[in-house]
Amino acid sequence: MQPPADSARPAPEPAARRPHTRSGPGHWLATAAALAAVVAAAVVAGPREDPAPAPAAASAATAEAPGPLAARFPLRCGPGRGPDVVQQVTSDLDGDGRLETVAVVRCRADGGTPPSGVYVLAAPREPGGRPRVLATLVDPREKMTVTGLTVTRGTVSATLLGYSGPSVPRCCPDKSRTVEWHWKNGKFVLRPMPVAGSV
Repeated sequence: MQPPADSARPAPEPAARRPHTRSGPGHWLATAAALAAVVAAAVVAGPREDPAPAPAAASAATAEAPGPLAARFPLRCGPGRGPDVVQQVTSDLDGDGRLETVAVVRCRADGGTPPSGVYVLAAPREPGGRPRVLATLVDPREKMTVTGLTVTRGTVSATLLGYSGPSVPRCCPDKSRTVEWHWKNGKFVLRPMPVAGSV
């Protein structure tokens, strides 16, 4: 009796002895290298960000800034000489996530240059209320004119123009000093900048 035809075929090699199924050190090194390349590519690419919402958020924040025209400033102007807002800038000065407005304000006048006041306005305490005067940076009683108001990274900067004496005409200030105010320990701290030409 002859054995069946397929009995002449050699028995299949056990899986553990097949070369392509062995898990040697070279196999694991190649796998680790491939995974490292994929992770590195993902880190370099980084998460995708959509910059489109930023302008909308900025405009919404600006809309919530206190409006100086609705505020009551501590100015004593004559009859019919209400305050004029000469300049204003908006920023989050105290880092609380809400915008403040810095306003240069002076009394209305037919001629000359009335002294300026610089005020920091905060949002009203109740909806529909008037903006609050959070701080007075320059009092009009100091008889100065304020120009060049800017805010950079929460620092308020301005140039103060004043007079060396009472005989100097009020039209023509002969003193100038650039100053900065920083929010520190719950208040604005004044820092005069070096005078031009000084050492």
